Amino acid sequence: MATLETHLSPRHIQDFSQAQGLQKHWGYADRVVPCTNDVGSCEYLDQVYAAHDQTMVFSGIFWAIVAGILFLWAIGRKVFPSRRADQVIPTTADSESQAAKAGRAWRLRRTAASLTRRYLLPDSIRSVFGRTTRLQVLILTILATYLLIFSFVGFAYRTWITPVKNMPGVYNTRTSLGPWSDRVGVYAYALTPLSILLSSRESILSLLTGLPYQSFNFLHRWLGYIIVIQASLHTIGWCIIEIRLYQPQPKVAVEWIRQVYMIWGIVAQILLLLLFGLSTPWGIRLTGYEFFRKAHYVLAMVYIGACWGHWHDLDCFLIPGLVIWLFDRGIRFFRSGLVHYQYLPDGTMGFRAAHASLARFPDAEYGDVVRMDFDHPQEPWKVGKHFYLCFAESGIWQSHPFTPLNLPKVQNGLVSHAYIFRAKKGETKKVAELAEKKLAAAPSATTPLILSGSYGESIVEDLTPDVNVLCVAGGTGITYVLPVLLGLAEQPAVRDRRIQLVWAVRKTDDTRWVERELDTLRQAAKTHKIELHIYVTRESGSNTGSDSDERLEKEVAVKETGLSATCLGSIQTDQAGSAIDIQRIGGEGFNRHPELEKLVKEFVENTVTGPTTVYASGPGGMISDLRSVVASCNDGSKVWQGNERYDVKLVCDDRLEW
Repeated sequence: MATLETHLSPRHIQDFSQAQGLQKHWGYADRVVPCTNDVGSCEYLDQVYAAHDQTMVFSGIFWAIVAGILFLWAIGRKVFPSRRADQVIPTTADSESQAAKAGRAWRLRRTAASLTRRYLLPDSIRSVFGRTTRLQVLILTILATYLLIFSFVGFAYRTWITPVKNMPGVYNTRTSLGPWSDRVGVYAYALTPLSILLSSRESILSLLTGLPYQSFNFLHRWLGYIIVIQASLHTIGWCIIEIRLYQPQPKVAVEWIRQVYMIWGIVAQILLLLLFGLSTPWGIRLTGYEFFRKAHYVLAMVYIGACWGHWHDLDCFLIPGLVIWLFDRGIRFFRSGLVHYQYLPDGTMGFRAAHASLARFPDAEYGDVVRMDFDHPQEPWKVGKHFYLCFAESGIWQSHPFTPLNLPKVQNGLVSHAYIFRAKKGETKKVAELAEKKLAAAPSATTPLILSGSYGESIVEDLTPDVNVLCVAGGTGITYVLPVLLGLAEQPAVRDRRIQLVWAVRKTDDTRWVERELDTLRQAAKTHKIELHIYVTRESGSNTGSDSDERLEKEVAVKETGLSATCLGSIQTDQAGSAIDIQRIGGEGFNRHPELEKLVKEFVENTVTGPTTVYASGPGGMISDLRSVVASCNDGSKVWQGNERYDVKLVCDDRLEW
């Protein structure tokens, strides 16, 4: 009994010496029965335990809803799969009734998708949520509403004035603040495994829903904010109770704060506030992203340990969180090992890094751009997926996500990789400086890389031949859309299909980054009707008197052929027409961007038949503008009537498909 009393010391209102039995309550301290306290204290304990039992039920319902949605989503993906690009579009069925039924079902699905995009695709309250779609905010609102409602229902809002034993004239004030504080604290525990699940790179959610792990980052971040609020309210509530409402003071407060479970509770609260502070934009800017990322991992796990020390009866929520985190880290390590477990030069098997050749494109104003190319023995990835690259020569403790700009093809057992990135600061700047140093010493240079991946989902699996394709990219975002265009260039041409690239770059010289790939697209432009438009945003449209004769000649060639001046030496074209249209829309002293609303709407209106998919990658402002434009292009009523032109989907670089 002494052991039980020590374990149950947080509930010191109960008298264990007169206990005839203990009543079990899942996730909470056992209750002494019968209650031998005064009437008010017994009524208060009735409220505390009843409210806790309700809290566990509400938490169970919440997780049942989450599991049910995921289960139905996964089943729906199998029963009602999207049409794949390698499937023949059904034009007839075994009977006219079957054909009509299939047509109505497919039209209904596309109509619902179009309506959803029109109203839920644009950004929502950007000043609060950032560049986040209305759908994400709607999901967060539903989640927060459930938690808000069930944080207050089921209580008998009362106040009990109870005497303090052996202290005549001294009274405790017991209110529903106690069970309410316990409830929000339990919810903070219950949401912890979901928060970890939403942050996992090796995501179980991705396997079930088909959405890449980045799609859940917004919910992970805001769920963390909700947990901070819940834990803080739990702490504040019990501080009011133990420091003000319970008597005598300060004796009760001192005895309360010295208990081991309370010390761990304080540690958990401090760690949670640190996690919150470091995850804010101000915290990340102050400490750096890499420090935030590593500190986030460590602090999160220590926080779970502190929660265990504070109230281990709720380990039903803590153990799954730890298992999910360990599973994620273990799979990451295992996959990286598989990618690099290769034949070594001596004929044995072991770990071998990939060695990428470096090309540097100097840009003192905006930051150098580095291109890396290498071959590696592995399975080809799917278009749209990305890898985490660790630059072994500059630091093995950091890795960054990069999307290959080439098609994944296997040749002689090797798959080619090509990446570009702009070096601004941090690890990428170190790599650019390393490339500059190596290329200054020799005409060719390489650097070892450690790959992890691939991650994400394919973005072309449902790109059927009837779908028109508009690719919009800004700067190095071209890496996301190039594989889509290169893949289409290798497929048979489809009559009446429109394919167009809109690429905004700061300078004409930026086309050198991917001149080989542009050459491939130029060669396929006529047969596949691929329109290539490059918009230069930081250069004047006319030459000044200080330009050299050589540049003037190249400017004339640009006007005649439509090719970048820097690509003329490597890309051959005839004079019959321009394969690549280059327009200078900026100028010295100002920056002008392509009119995306006009470009997208003209593309959609000029399609002959079929829906449109817009692939986009670039600055956040560009993605936000595209969300609004694509949403306005969707019209569910017209899609239902058979006009698929107004079924427009956006697939952007956050991999959240619409």
